[in-house]
Amino acid sequence: MPKSILHKANTRGHANHGWLDARHTFSFAGYYDPERVHFGVLRVLNDDRVEAGMGFGTHPHDNMEIITIPLAGELRHRDSMGNTAVIHAGEIQVMSAGTGIQHSEFNSSADTTLNLLQIWLFPNKGNVTPRYDQQLLNVADRHNKLQQILSPNSDDEGVWIHQDAWFHLGKFDKDVATNYTLKLKGNGVYAFLISGDLTINGQLLNTRDGLGIWDTDILHLKAESPDTEVLLMEVPMNLE
Repeated sequence: MPKSILHKANTRGHANHGWLDARHTFSFAGYYDPERVHFGVLRVLNDDRVEAGMGFGTHPHDNMEIITIPLAGELRHRDSMGNTAVIHAGEIQVMSAGTGIQHSEFNSSADTTLNLLQIWLFPNKGNVTPRYDQQLLNVADRHNKLQQILSPNSDDEGVWIHQDAWFHLGKFDKDVATNYTLKLKGNGVYAFLISGDLTINGQLLNTRDGLGIWDTDILHLKAESPDTEVLLMEVPMNLE
């Protein structure tokens, strides 16, 4: 029998620092809920709005797979590996922090708010050599279907990470239905609804709701409103 957990948008942790308005699906920084520390290897799902010209100064990470998806605006990145880049809405960025990196992230625009999702996954191997990648995604490839944007395999669609995880984005017209079959037995899926209204296995989600489902092989999705956009994150449920 499938199991699930629903996280409504308004139950997320909230921190407003003026320049940063952050919503935390899982415990992060000053927000702690013992019932919401992680979903399998999915440790962080932050929905951040960063004011123009502002950002996060240089700070360290290690032994974490870090995925950033700008939803609106552009993010300027600099790291200790020598990478300097701007990541725009429609792109995905990934870092394997491994043995340790330092980086900074700023809103590259002087007049537009940046909205991004930052996602952390525990890796399936420790102390790897740090690495960086970013890719431009073809937004048309997710219209009324699921577009793979991340996997464990470097020769697959999207970016790759050190974990048996698969991410997909889909943007659906009203009443369009589709299925998602899990790639690996024992994995679960955490769905984050970016916009619109969506039913997954009979559960209605509204904008910015999250739903974790496990002990199942397939998800049934149906868009209940126009311009419904969802991020599906299939992840191992057991921490290694």
